[in-house]
Amino acid sequence: MGEFVRFEVDGGIGTIRLDRPPMNALNAQVQGELHEAATEAGTRADVRAVVIYGGAKVFAAGADIKEMVTADYASMVQRAAPLQAAFDALARIPKPTVAAITGYALGGGCELALTADFRICGDNAKLGQPEILLGIIPGAGGTQRLPRLIGPAKAKDLVYSGRFVGAEEALAIGLVDKVVAPDDVYSAAVELVSRYVTGPALALRAAKAAIDGGLDGDLASGLRLETQLFTGLFATEDRAIGMASFVENGPGKAQFVGR
Repeated sequence: MGEFVRFEVDGGIGTIRLDRPPMNALNAQVQGELHEAATEAGTRADVRAVVIYGGAKVFAAGADIKEMVTADYASMVQRAAPLQAAFDALARIPKPTVAAITGYALGGGCELALTADFRICGDNAKLGQPEILLGIIPGAGGTQRLPRLIGPAKAKDLVYSGRFVGAEEALAIGLVDKVVAPDDVYSAAVELVSRYVTGPALALRAAKAAIDGGLDGDLASGLRLETQLFTGLFATEDRAIGMASFVENGPGKAQFVGR
């Protein structure tokens, strides 16, 4: 697809692959290519789940500081919106997503991982939001998605201190969902989302929209959203297939068609 971001599909699983050696620094071009990859992943019917992967050595070590070192307020006002838009596009991919993390996932790299539904990391991984050490704060969702994931106190600890956390601590605080050997990160991520490839695509889309949308508002609004999405699924073929299969054969045997 792009110079630094590729999008590849195999067996219903799309992989958004960063490839900007040596550290996958997230410059403006990478951000734009991530946005394009997210759009393609979200719209292609042959893609049923998505893996975000930085390669065998590093996920992404953060923003390209060389691009920002001479920036002023006016220029960053112009740059911040496309950055947020790119990461928001990744978070809104209407399919199950997982970040496969090897090595460093720092700053923007950690924020990139936060856009996924799940995170699997190698036991050598280091994650964190070290922007405070540069005199700034996270600007691609770190102050918003991180506390929603691990709670405000733990998020403030990471954001205020800028410290890195290793794989085991990341697992303990809920920042990642599974720790594996570094060589197994990508295959473990594929295995995690492969179960969704033959699932009811529209119901999975609705489940993600309900959960993510509900977290953005109050309980009453979330319940209204859930009702709308729940009832809408009664217009799908997969709902009819799933219920007929349950009645005839019991649970877990439906052959969904994704419509």
